[in-house]
Formats: sequence, C-alpha cells, structure tokens
Amino acid sequence: MPRTPIHTDAAPAAIGPYSQATRAGNLVFFSGQIPLDPATGALVEGDIEAQARRAFENLKAVCAAAGGRMEDIVRVGLYLTDLSQFAAVNAVMGEYFAQPYPARSTIEVSALPKGAAFEVDAIMVL
Repeated sequence: MPRTPIHTDAAPAAIGPYSQATRAGNLVFFSGQIPLDPATGALVEGDIEAQARRAFENLKAVCAAAGGRMEDIVRVGLYLTDLSQFAAVNAVMGEYFAQPYPARSTIEVSALPKGAAFEVDAIMVL
C-alpha cells in the first residue's frame, strides 16, 4: 500500500527523519506533536495546560492538512513527564474532543524531545 507523507507549515517541521503524518489508504498515522511554536520552532513556555494546548493545536493543523478533522481521530497517545499533571491534560483534551471520544493511552516518560512536558500522537480514519 502506498504511503503519502502529510506536511503543513501550520505545525512544527519534523526534527528528524520522519513525516508529520503519513497516510496509508484511509488511515492517517500522526507523529508525536510536542508544544513547539510552528512559527519559531521554540518550545512554548508555561504550565502543562499551555503546553498541552499548543501540542493539540499542532495536531489539529496536521489533521487539517491530511483532509480530516479532530472528530476523525480514533486513537490518541498522551505522553507526560509527570503523571501527577494528568488531570490538567485531561481537561485540555476535553476542549478538543467530544463524544464519542477516541481511544487513548496515557504514559509517563522520563523525558521528551526539547525538554517538553507533554507530547501527543494519534491515528485518524478518513
């Protein structure tokens, strides 16, 4: 099955040998989005809510570039460097998704790229 890379300047450019997302058939697989400002490439300063919002906005931009909407996302993965901040991230996620919610995993990790406190990845069906 052919793969089609997805790219938008409305989200941070990939910082390694990967695509922002890849489409295969009607599935879109998103690379992790951390809270980088797409205009500057700098990590967004602020609390976990600010970081989560920026990462979800980046995800939303790549989603649109792939021809979809957040409502088309069927699975998200959340990665936090401090799981005690889960409730705050969960509240921000609620601003971006409505029922029926996508499936989700939440994992605490020891570190994320560029010192981010939060990262999100996803799978979307078009």
